[in-house]
Amino acid sequence: MPSRSDRIKKGVDRVPSRALLYATGVPKEAMSDTPFIGVASSFTDLIPGHIGMRDLERYIEKGVHSGGGYPFFFGIPGVCDGISMGHRGMHYSLPIRELIADSIESVAEAHAFDGIVLLTNCDKITPGMLMASARLNIPSIVVTAGPMMTGRYRGERTSFIRNTFEAMGRFRAGKISKDELDSCEQGACPGAGSCQGLYTANTMNCLTETMGMSLPWCGTALAQSAEKRRIAYASGSRIVDLVKKDITPRKILTRAAFENAIRVDLALGGSSNTVLHLLAIAHEAGVDLPLELFDELSKETPNISSLEPVGNYYMEDLHWGGGIGAVLKRLGNKIKDNPTVSGDRIKKIVRGVDFIDGRVIKPLEEAYHAEGGIAILKGNIAPLGAVVKQSGVSDNMMLFKGKARCFDSEEETMEAIHGGKIKKGDFIVVRYEGPKGGPGMREMLAPTAAIMGMGLGESVALVTDGRFSGGTRGPCIGHVSP
Repeated sequence: MPSRSDRIKKGVDRVPSRALLYATGVPKEAMSDTPFIGVASSFTDLIPGHIGMRDLERYIEKGVHSGGGYPFFFGIPGVCDGISMGHRGMHYSLPIRELIADSIESVAEAHAFDGIVLLTNCDKITPGMLMASARLNIPSIVVTAGPMMTGRYRGERTSFIRNTFEAMGRFRAGKISKDELDSCEQGACPGAGSCQGLYTANTMNCLTETMGMSLPWCGTALAQSAEKRRIAYASGSRIVDLVKKDITPRKILTRAAFENAIRVDLALGGSSNTVLHLLAIAHEAGVDLPLELFDELSKETPNISSLEPVGNYYMEDLHWGGGIGAVLKRLGNKIKDNPTVSGDRIKKIVRGVDFIDGRVIKPLEEAYHAEGGIAILKGNIAPLGAVVKQSGVSDNMMLFKGKARCFDSEEETMEAIHGGKIKKGDFIVVRYEGPKGGPGMREMLAPTAAIMGMGLGESVALVTDGRFSGGTRGPCIGHVSP
């Protein structure tokens, strides 16, 4: 059976193509039946979650060669949501997802790769890569670079959201000193990796493993660990097998895969951004995934984990507590069987789980909440739906009545919060931050974190047509449509 790469390396008509490939150093023997593997790397010095990727690139390369393929690396852009937050940079965060998908599609089609390895980690980069793999439908495997370790300050663990965004609010409220604030900002992020809690990056990486698009343990294995290196190597080798067996993304990204991903998201209490991303990936995969399904599954999927920003556990705890396999095992018959890039089906992976830390991943009968972490709301303000991370809302804020305080931008909202103009009983309305209004559907992490840091999380609510960071907690309703 002819390979995709035959289009650029076989026959007299391809003399010019081969000449250019030889110019890159490709050996003559690779021009026969050696699979050409594209490796889309989102390495950058700008994003902490991506600064360690040069190391993982080496291990992917070793794996591809060991598996009998020939790798070609190409770069993919990325935006750090944390750095771009709170200013005009956030206009570009969500749109870059589409640029990433388009970039991978363009390079892969132009150079006729037989398969691709997608090296990713943070927020919009992972869903952009998954969208590309579903759209191209050529053998693909995802390597997520892994979560960051927590920091330490005076014997306590520190992390990005609580010790930066929320720390600003605590400082303004006079709860911590300037020296403590300085210590927070220097120690919250101790090195490479995606931010330590169950924010968008780590949620999407967990769901990538759940859907079967990365190898077992990849979603939680820590950045810069030897384990992550081995996963990168195994992924490089495995992509060659996927090419030989013609195992393509749409054979894995089935309706069952998406339902499993939604259930794991609900069980973990993950980021509300996953609603946007899973819908987009499903669209590329040709899978019908109605918004209402998130709410239907939430009603019957208990929230069995409490990771930061909601709780006091972190990604390192989830990994050492059994990882995604353990979460799947807890969910039992709620999970549907499905193939994965590893060659093992989901049920077989679950049968191999032999340890679950019950403190981090609770049994269903001891769940934190009877329903999942996300709810879809509808009403006169949002007739087409809105999203709330209900696992981050306290019980006494589930019913809230307040005076609407309307603002036409995030900046206006922040000015009011920092100016002490927001009081108990206020319901903040942030308008014109949606996909067209923003434009770009900016994240409202700064306002929500400021509210929590100033101690108003139990008395003030917020609704917006924008969206939220995975680090948002409290009574915050986003994605209001239209």
